[in-house]
Amino acid sequence: MNSADKITDLEAALMEVAGWKAAGEKIVFTNGCFDILHLGHVDYLEKARQLGDRLVLGLNTDASIGRLKGEGRPVVPEYARARVIAALWFVDAVIPFGDDTPIRLIEAIKPDILVKGDDYTFANIIGADFVIANGGQVQTVPLVKGYSTSQIVTKIKSL
Repeated sequence: MNSADKITDLEAALMEVAGWKAAGEKIVFTNGCFDILHLGHVDYLEKARQLGDRLVLGLNTDASIGRLKGEGRPVVPEYARARVIAALWFVDAVIPFGDDTPIRLIEAIKPDILVKGDDYTFANIIGADFVIANGGQVQTVPLVKGYSTSQIVTKIKSL
């Protein structure tokens, strides 16, 4: 499979997820910007995948990152970010989304496990209540200290 084949829209992803669920596989969902992919991202996504059989990733579009992070972001354009993330063997599907939150994706996919980094608490994980109410789990995974896109951008600007 080509990494580009893992980049999909919600409708196509739902068909794939339905097949995985029918096969008894646990679906893990996470989301983020993943601008300037780094060790922290790779470690986080690998840990997320270890919680289930399939990892579905909601990827913020350029427009949504601009609204969330401000001018000059993202550094890496949407398609490039999607391809790099999709190239990771432990990522099964990448769904770009333009909303400010991934709630629409979470409600449609109904993941077995919703994952965020341990910089989040249950109270501020979008979709946590929905996932729990539908029999799923919400988990946080430890982040690698010292790695963030914001730190990388700050360091580059200071050079």
